[in-house]
Amino acid sequence: MHSPQLLLTMYRKMVLARRFEEKAGQAYGQKKIQGFCHLYIGQEAVVVGINEAIRPDDMVMTGYRDHVHPLVRGSDAGMLMAELFGKDTGYSKGKGGSMHFFDVEHHFYGGYGIVGGQIPLAAGMAFASKYRNEDRITVCSFGDAASNQGALHETFNMASKWKLPVLYVVENNKYGMGTDIARVSAQPDIHKRADAYNMRGESVDGMDVLAVHDLVKELAASIRAGKGPVLLECFTYRFRGHSMSDAATYRTKDEVESERKRDPILKLREHILERKVAPEARLDAIDEEEKRIVDEAIAFADQSPEPPIEDVWTHCLVADGEADVKPRERVRGATDVKWPSYPTDFKVTWELEPREPKDEPQRAPSRKKGAA
Repeated sequence: MHSPQLLLTMYRKMVLARRFEEKAGQAYGQKKIQGFCHLYIGQEAVVVGINEAIRPDDMVMTGYRDHVHPLVRGSDAGMLMAELFGKDTGYSKGKGGSMHFFDVEHHFYGGYGIVGGQIPLAAGMAFASKYRNEDRITVCSFGDAASNQGALHETFNMASKWKLPVLYVVENNKYGMGTDIARVSAQPDIHKRADAYNMRGESVDGMDVLAVHDLVKELAASIRAGKGPVLLECFTYRFRGHSMSDAATYRTKDEVESERKRDPILKLREHILERKVAPEARLDAIDEEEKRIVDEAIAFADQSPEPPIEDVWTHCLVADGEADVKPRERVRGATDVKWPSYPTDFKVTWELEPREPKDEPQRAPSRKKGAA
């Protein structure tokens, strides 16, 4: 039985995630957000269920549909929105944008624009945890299309052999951009691929936050116990297009409307009301509270300054023995961030050694067409 506090916490975070993404979509339409923008609307049960089942010090990383992941871990909504707006008060001073959120304080180590690029990096982070004898796990999520990247297979092999403390989560929303995963995968049930690497593979209804939470809690305990990595497939659905520039004409209107009836927020709300955990008025009040937080985030991003032009050259290069790696000053939220220290007593140089001339090897005579 889930506690009332857990149910209301998950409901609050799912509503916050939905309202944040809705406002981000509106801001994109107003051209306040430039470039790519991939919304998470419809998939909230996956990230919230996982987050409430792991520890705050566990490490998390994902792909480019990344807005909600740090948000539900406690990142400041205003700073996240400012990052989307490309403002100086964003988590990366506006240089990361939509696809590259990063928050060390809350152990969110990035959204990654390269499809599947985070998969081997997560194995490295998990290896570091094991090397240090830490009781932490790494959670790495990626889309169904990323499961066909070659890096996944090489990484899974190493992760399994070394029994790394990592949970790989496939957020299978059925479509890789505009292509049904079943059209391009010989085995569309991605979790079954774990067998090839002697890994545990599981699947869950990614539209049911309670089901996700319960399974991940059990999987996290197994991973911490040293039983090796796990591949979890969450069957979910995005209600919007692949990105804001996607009209999603590859899906029928009936299909989308049918999936909307499985809205994870409405499903949890009905469960809360049925159990009499809270009255409808309390849930409506939560909706208003989270909407106000997002409205304030929009206002903060609107009022924040643009990055100064001289910042174009900061955090980019290491030259003349000086590393520009000082952490940015925090403008909102906690200030007790423990930033890693970096060496500054090194110099990067590029030198090409002269090549000694060598006799070129004799080439065999080419055969002409028709020659014997």
